[in-house]
Amino acid sequence: MTRPSFTLRHDSRDVLIDGAPVTLGARAFDVLAHLDANRDRVVSKAELLEQVWGGLTVEEGNLTVQISALRKVLGPKAIATVPGVGYKLAIGAAPDHRPAPTAPPLPDKPSLVVLPFANISGTAENAYLVDGLVTDIIASLSRLSALFVVAASTSFRFKGEPVDVADLGRQLGVRYAVEGSVQQAGQMLRVTVQLVEAETGRTIWSERFAGASGDVFALQDEIAARVAGAVEPRLMFAEAGIAQAKPTADLGAYDLVLRALPHVYGVRTLEDFRKGVALLDQAIARDPAYKMAKAWKVRAYLIARGARMISWEETLEVAPLAQALLAEAGDDPLVLVFSGQFHAFSGWGQQEGAEAVRRARRLCPNSALVNLSAGWPLSYIGAYDEAIESFEAGIRLDPLGDMAVYCRMGAGFCHVLAGRTRTGIEIGEQVVAELPSYGSGVNFLLFAYWAAGRIEDARRMAGELRRIVPDVTLSAALESTPYRQPEQRRLMIDAFRGVGLPD
Repeated sequence: MTRPSFTLRHDSRDVLIDGAPVTLGARAFDVLAHLDANRDRVVSKAELLEQVWGGLTVEEGNLTVQISALRKVLGPKAIATVPGVGYKLAIGAAPDHRPAPTAPPLPDKPSLVVLPFANISGTAENAYLVDGLVTDIIASLSRLSALFVVAASTSFRFKGEPVDVADLGRQLGVRYAVEGSVQQAGQMLRVTVQLVEAETGRTIWSERFAGASGDVFALQDEIAARVAGAVEPRLMFAEAGIAQAKPTADLGAYDLVLRALPHVYGVRTLEDFRKGVALLDQAIARDPAYKMAKAWKVRAYLIARGARMISWEETLEVAPLAQALLAEAGDDPLVLVFSGQFHAFSGWGQQEGAEAVRRARRLCPNSALVNLSAGWPLSYIGAYDEAIESFEAGIRLDPLGDMAVYCRMGAGFCHVLAGRTRTGIEIGEQVVAELPSYGSGVNFLLFAYWAAGRIEDARRMAGELRRIVPDVTLSAALESTPYRQPEQRRLMIDAFRGVGLPD
């Protein structure tokens, strides 16, 4: 069953639903009009009460009655409730000639997206190997500061989907797209790659590569170098990270890391975390010098703690590994940024961690993952504008991927800490709408509401936080928080006590 469309007629203050006039009460019309004008975001209950009732003191139940009336007319799923935050219009209005969303501008450097390669081996068992090949090619290209490369988590949104390259280029704000296919026959890999100009669909360059599966790292480097050289000829022999030493001599360990990545990249559940770490531990056991396996393990603990899946005590179990990793990171940007982030997060090396992530950004400015991970330590030490710049770079590089929402979360809280509470709240509400059970996002929105004097909204967030972390206390939060600046801790103490969370 299709959802209805509606047209608001502001002059006569009535509504057409699928072309038929429907009478609404004045308050219901105003609620719908405000939701429609802000359909791209979640609108808080407090905002609706203020806008529709004009500052009159009314009970929240009055708003609930109007929402119920609108759902009877528009359908039960027309207005989505975001627990603890507010409401969002969930159906389409009839065309109202608003301008289309502005496409991101083309960067001032060659820009490209590497699309997932087709697996034409006739078997699904090696799909993870094909995806791993593409992910590593993206990582190699991202290390070249002269290129703008869309992150893997955005490009993989198009896996298995028909793609109009011209539309894709406009949507992502890139000039080129890289497409390819992989065929595995025994121990041999055959890879076909082509570079396409997005606007015209013209193939600029194509080539076939072949090599033994045991030479997968050399194959990745060769493909990345050829793509870079086709886009920007002077990069053909660039040394900035394309041709590197093999990350491991043990291909079994590399295979285990590839299998772990879907579990630890975003850490959706505690089960994911356990599975991913178990695979990484096997990889480290096979090759104790495999820095990237260790780095992904450190990051998995950070993400699991951010979601409040594991305790602070369990998080610290990986601290010795993170300490040793930072000392041996060298010029590997992901190893630097993951270990540096853990140093700053744990509290026993915040300035050291911040310097490590700054170095990682200098080495690899075009990695969404580096920019996301770097933003957090910078926020801990109070470098809010620098952190926001890092988070916003992550969003631009990964506009459709999973990292964008976490970048927005960090940027929103930085705006709050920098005194821009209204901006921080707007961002925080969107984050909680997307990740309603992510503990850190709920926590940050609680602080934002408190800083803005929106006490009832802050109390609602406290209820949501209790749902996610039933044993939440101020003392435990102060012990484990990476935000240790005096003004940061004061906000936390005032907010927790003000909303009635236990000491």
